[in-house]
Amino acid sequence: MNQAALQDSPVKSLVEKPNVAAIARGAKAASRVLASIPGPRRDAALLAAANAIEERKSEILVANRLDCDEAIRTMEAAGMSRALFERLQISERSIAQMAVGVREVAALADPLGQTLAVTELDEGLTLYKVSCPIGVIGIVFEARPEIVPQIAALALKSGNAVILKGGLEAQHSNRVLVQIWNDVLASFPDIPPEAINLLYTRADVEEMLSREDEIDLIIPRGSREFVRHVAEHSSIPVLGHGEGICHVYVDSMADLQKAVNIAFDSKVQYPAACNALETLLIHEEVAGVFLPEMISRFQAAGVQVRGCPRTIKLAEVQGVIPASEDDWGTEYSDLIVAIKVVNGTNEAIEHINRYGSGHTESIVTEDARTASHFMERVDAAGVYQNASTRFADGFRYGFGAELGISTSKLHARGPVGLEGLTTYKYKLIGDGQTVASYVAGERTFKHRRLM
Repeated sequence: MNQAALQDSPVKSLVEKPNVAAIARGAKAASRVLASIPGPRRDAALLAAANAIEERKSEILVANRLDCDEAIRTMEAAGMSRALFERLQISERSIAQMAVGVREVAALADPLGQTLAVTELDEGLTLYKVSCPIGVIGIVFEARPEIVPQIAALALKSGNAVILKGGLEAQHSNRVLVQIWNDVLASFPDIPPEAINLLYTRADVEEMLSREDEIDLIIPRGSREFVRHVAEHSSIPVLGHGEGICHVYVDSMADLQKAVNIAFDSKVQYPAACNALETLLIHEEVAGVFLPEMISRFQAAGVQVRGCPRTIKLAEVQGVIPASEDDWGTEYSDLIVAIKVVNGTNEAIEHINRYGSGHTESIVTEDARTASHFMERVDAAGVYQNASTRFADGFRYGFGAELGISTSKLHARGPVGLEGLTTYKYKLIGDGQTVASYVAGERTFKHRRLM
């Protein structure tokens, strides 16, 4: 598809209202077929998809250019943040990474049909706990069209059908990426084309949230308010990928050069990411030595620094803006950082548990006991010692890809990979046994764990 063809297509043709109910029913039927597709066959489709992404990169770039051009006009009208614009952009390098990610998912072990536990209830009566797909997953996200192949790959690998709703700002990119996937599946007649679906409007989302008979799980990716809105209006279980208010705490026993590097990477490497540092906490005993170098390095990279009164006093550099109460609970997703001096580890923990979003928190210290105390007491999906918060990522964890980072505590937490997209069923193999014989005392259970 060339640029002229895309430009000649009116936007309304991209957002022509789909029949959400029909899509959900089709996805449900597809999910039942997917659950029985052999692992090697699913992997073959994934490898074909990876090849197609590379072969059709020009289509992806043209579509993304249209999205970016429209986004630039929106930015000029003050309607889109710089962070959102950064998430929207696709490059040749990111397309190559999309293909690599799909291939890595294909190379992972099949998550389906795995025997998780075996219990002999009685002689000739054995209970098996076996992994299986969830079914149909609805995912709502903004910008970041490069996650479409990640989601599609993880869904197919785990035998789930998926219904995607991306942001309007990425409509051209999302449409082309889903079309590439659909074209690949057309050459695999045993895999239903309804395995991956795309919605376009907010009204579609509202209707999707009411399809509890067909959709098994909703994953919203966005702000805390957005995730809460979805949870409150959905009749379907929700696994929230919420905002990331991440902290790095520099302890009195920290290697200060490590601390500078870790904090800098956490903030600057990709500030628009949900696992980027937003608030830096410093133990008062090292603040006077640490802050001048840290703030100077931040400012040299274009980071706006907001600090508590003690930070401003100890900074020894100009340009630190007084932090407000709102700063401690803000996800900037930009080159902005808030810094606070604390009197010790317990105050750092209290601050994180009050203002953090339960995403990823890191302590920099050479003291193992302090690190253990921090990691036990901080309530977050990821707690690190001497490492950048940017490591909170499914690809970096070895999951191949991720659907998002869950700050929930039920079912899945942290980067959601294949394991988070499966559930289990119990298979009971007997030989004519009846409950009545056990109730009458004629037989007794063994309950012997075999696995």
